[in-house]
Amino acid sequence: MRLSDQAAAAAGLTALEIERLAEVARAAAQAGSLALREHLGRLERIREKGRAGDLVTEADEAAETAVLELLSAQTPELGVLAEETGQSALKSDLQWCVDPLDGTTNFAHGFPFFATSVGLTWRGQPLLGALAAPALEQFFWAAPGLGAWCNDNRLAVSGCEELGSSLLATGFAYDRHTRLDNNYAEFCWFTHRSRGVRRAGAAALDLAYVAAGRLDGYWERGLSPWDLAAGVALVEQAGGIVSRYDGSPLELGEGRLIACAPGLHRALVEGLSAIRPLDGASFGAPELDAP
Repeated sequence: MRLSDQAAAAAGLTALEIERLAEVARAAAQAGSLALREHLGRLERIREKGRAGDLVTEADEAAETAVLELLSAQTPELGVLAEETGQSALKSDLQWCVDPLDGTTNFAHGFPFFATSVGLTWRGQPLLGALAAPALEQFFWAAPGLGAWCNDNRLAVSGCEELGSSLLATGFAYDRHTRLDNNYAEFCWFTHRSRGVRRAGAAALDLAYVAAGRLDGYWERGLSPWDLAAGVALVEQAGGIVSRYDGSPLELGEGRLIACAPGLHRALVEGLSAIRPLDGASFGAPELDAP
């Protein structure tokens, strides 16, 4: 059973309640997206938040304000965990996870791969969510019983079953400069064994692209709940698998995951278990008979 379906059942939500909450998530993501449109190409301040490369701009702040105002008006009974302003008081087991601008570095450089992401969790389990990517003119959302969608098109993950035929995506955490566990070895290993690995710099959109079947699989470490909540629901509701690196059920707070087409899950789990990030040999090319 999907984690998002389990969360909806455990929360005791009716179909009507799920539909209403999905509508709120869509409206909130759209509100953030409108704020991003207003600031695109007009930034006056770009600064770091304490970690090298971890940027924040007035666009992040304006989008988060727009999202939080809508959530406060529509669901005052629910708590919120937002990237820029932190966590509000937990009022129930349901909590919104908000990334007002996933892909801030992309946005600051005019690279169109960025979005506002709004996910709903129950006791830390992704339940539903929405994702608005204004520069791409794509709007994603998903909820239990309602499926996963992009604009007017229902989504389904790819049918890829061979690692050698797959297109994958990943990312690199902000602490990659100071940690040997930085995903570089994994990137090299999978690059040699797949058709390619993309690194576009927006985790929520990477997950949405897995849900849409445009990417066959994705893995990454160093992520936060607001990066993942909406995207995990999208992948699951599109028929994909989301898990820890070892294949066990996802724990959102751990910040690392696999998301993929069902036919690729075993290959990604086995690949990640075979890589030793602290061992320089992991960076070597595969044997000639590798797929």
